[in-house]
Amino acid sequence: MSEIAIIGGGAWGTGLAIVLGRKGVHRVRMWVYEKEVCESINRRHENELFLRGQRIPEAVRATNSLQEALGGAEIVVSVMPSHHVRRVFREMQLHLSPEMLFVSATKGLENETLLRVTEVIKEVLGVRAKDGFDPRIGALSGPSFAQEVARGDPTAITIASGDTDLARRVQADFSDPCFRVYTNDDVTGVEMGGALKNIIAIAAGVCDGLGLGHNSVAALVTRGLAEITRLAVARGARRDTLAGLSGMGDLVLTCTGGLSRNRTVGVELGRGRKLAEIIASMHGMVAEGVLTTNAAVGLACKMKIEMPITQQMHAILHQGKPPRDAIHELMTRPGKGENL
Repeated sequence: MSEIAIIGGGAWGTGLAIVLGRKGVHRVRMWVYEKEVCESINRRHENELFLRGQRIPEAVRATNSLQEALGGAEIVVSVMPSHHVRRVFREMQLHLSPEMLFVSATKGLENETLLRVTEVIKEVLGVRAKDGFDPRIGALSGPSFAQEVARGDPTAITIASGDTDLARRVQADFSDPCFRVYTNDDVTGVEMGGALKNIIAIAAGVCDGLGLGHNSVAALVTRGLAEITRLAVARGARRDTLAGLSGMGDLVLTCTGGLSRNRTVGVELGRGRKLAEIIASMHGMVAEGVLTTNAAVGLACKMKIEMPITQQMHAILHQGKPPRDAIHELMTRPGKGENL
């Protein structure tokens, strides 16, 4: 049996809790921010706010106390929006021990620093280096809608870490007949793929909202993968990682699946709704691609990497550019070779 703390009570955190709890061999504690979510999980075994209709196993308990959630934990799974990671890990520090294994399941980049989430965690916990605290961290990513994971649809994802023992431990503890976990040592590639695909998913949604067909979405997915790969490789990732589960796999799912929040944002933008109105209607759900677009544009500028789709999505999201104008500009760019 493993003692596992899940930090974050949204749909994905709940989906992972269900996976771990249904094995019947783990003690799972979820830290959730909302009091009503805590009550819903503990009293009715359901996260009625973020994952309605999916029963949560008895082995899973929720709490609003970080200390209670982290007490005795062997594995700490961070499943919170990227813009909360730094603050929450600072609050967690006093309750963490050197023996803990850390897993980031957040798909995003930090806006202000342009860091990947595992880099943020390492930076925050680095202040304890003088105490001999050298955090062991991995990144969990791949094509995985929480709703489908929770109901037991066959799913395959990746745990990436330079720490082989950590990767194998997570693989063993998280895998079951419905949830297959692969290992990878390319943390940069896995995290970059998981973060950047959300931007392309917004673009795919814009195409749908504008009434465009499958040709347009296929072009976006393919060229989107090309620019994701360019930036990820420039940051030290391996190209083959971006052709795998956390790259192409997650990109295809998020660009085509009706459960994708990022794609949904794009659909509504294509239909003419304003971003603020769309976000307000999501009832606390987070579309990571909205903020990640800022970080991706900043990172691309810093690395001198061309990312035309990302730049046009940034213009739509944050500068009010009409979606049709953005699509037109993408299609009328100067011609070039496909592999450039």
